[in-house]
Amino acid sequence: MKFTRRQFIGASSAAVIVAGMKAQGKVFGANNRVRVGTIGFNGRGADHLKEILALKGDVEYAALCDVDANVLARGAKTVAAAQGTAPKLYKDMREVFADKEIDAVTIATPNHWHTLATIWGCQAGKDVYVEKPMSHDINEGRQVVIAAQKYGRIVQHGTQTRADAKLTRDMKLIHSGFIGKIVESRGWVYKNGNRTPIGRGQPGPVPNYLDWSLWQGPAPEQPFQVNTSRNKPGLHVHYDWHYFWEYGNGEIGNQGVHQMDIACWGHNRGLPVRVHSAGGRFGMDDAGQTPNTQATTFAYADDSILTFEVRNLGSYQEFDGGDCSNSFFGTKGFYVVNKGFFTYKQGRMSEREAIPIPADAPLLDQGSAFKRFFAAVRSRKTADLPVSVLDAHVSCAHCHLANTAYRVGRSLEFDPATERFKDHSLNQHLTREYRKGFEVPTLGGPLVTAV
Repeated sequence: MKFTRRQFIGASSAAVIVAGMKAQGKVFGANNRVRVGTIGFNGRGADHLKEILALKGDVEYAALCDVDANVLARGAKTVAAAQGTAPKLYKDMREVFADKEIDAVTIATPNHWHTLATIWGCQAGKDVYVEKPMSHDINEGRQVVIAAQKYGRIVQHGTQTRADAKLTRDMKLIHSGFIGKIVESRGWVYKNGNRTPIGRGQPGPVPNYLDWSLWQGPAPEQPFQVNTSRNKPGLHVHYDWHYFWEYGNGEIGNQGVHQMDIACWGHNRGLPVRVHSAGGRFGMDDAGQTPNTQATTFAYADDSILTFEVRNLGSYQEFDGGDCSNSFFGTKGFYVVNKGFFTYKQGRMSEREAIPIPADAPLLDQGSAFKRFFAAVRSRKTADLPVSVLDAHVSCAHCHLANTAYRVGRSLEFDPATERFKDHSLNQHLTREYRKGFEVPTLGGPLVTAV
């Protein structure tokens, strides 16, 4: 069965699944290039364009999609100048998924779109590179895991550090017991920069170059908010959507998910059994909802802990690892990302001694995150990816658990096996209500009722 773009947009889920399953045996384009489209590229998506265009000969830009006509026009010029041919331009991502000439998509929309866009891509037979976090809540993350397996697609999460050869080597050493059993891991994000007050908004006209309805997608319909205090189209557009629960996941789900992914990678305990998180939006008199200061503790079945701190105010140089990094404390020593392995000081005046890396520890550079993604697209082997979709889900789920504990204001007990809270009244926070026509499908797992 073949679908036109119009038919795809109005198709039932079952029909889309059929279309996606038929597309799995496709042949790549001229010169065996992977034909790719990027969806959403005002911020991080602009890096997608730059990095993918640098892979000359292997990948061809076939399409671009954005709900902002100005962003779309700018991207079209960038791609045409770099590769000599202009990509197709779309406003509605469903038309990208219906385009049979596209093999893979990269997604850099706001967070609330990540899961639905990924699942639609999988159902349409596209491989997907999706920016972090790949989900807006825990239930969405589980649906992405199921979709990748069900439709046989390559899905890679945009936490690039797992493609780092040095960090991969060091993580293997940690997992082998090089510094003993890891009893505590720490992650921190002390980033200020553009994390300044975002002002306030009021209902106003939508710019003629922006499709506000498509921008909202799965989120509940809300009036457009203008914001005269910032040089931006509106209160949420662009970037400041990070600080509203309907669209973003706060700083822990923005920069924080990178360090959270490293923390979960090294700690290697899966999901926690208890979570506590506290903080607030300190020093900012604005419309933002998410905390700019947040401290979270995760406890695991073996009583080990992972602590994670977010702060956008004040000093951010307390740790040797810099403003955004990780450390891991074992029974025989500790490790700081980008600094190395060390022994514990035996006294207040004693020196910290570095633990040398074994000479036979492998250091294999397999290329950037995008290079790894397109290699897996060609090989059809998920082992070629730097991070599995399940590991990505676990890292994102930690961010969601932290935010839930923060929002309900108390410690939570969680069952990693069922991905449900022990207090069943809290399970409503695992998902959300969706706007009609933009529902994230439930492909597996127990159903829960949204808030």
